[in-house]
Amino acid sequence: MPCPSSLPAAVGALAAAIAEGRGDQELALLAAIFTQLGDSLAVILAARDCRSAQEDTALP
Repeated sequence: MPCPSSLPAAVGALAAAIAEGRGDQELALLAAIFTQLGDSLAVILAARDCRSAQEDTALP
């Protein structure tokens, strides 16, 4: 995993590379897809955290 301070620059460079040569409609669709991907990953993480918290508080 890259250094946290260099991660925004790497993501920006990746975005520029992905956008290169793509039309506005295609780019809008890709943005929506990656937004949904990020949101779905956040939901999975929250569900794992919730499950873990329930297991931690369960009576033996």
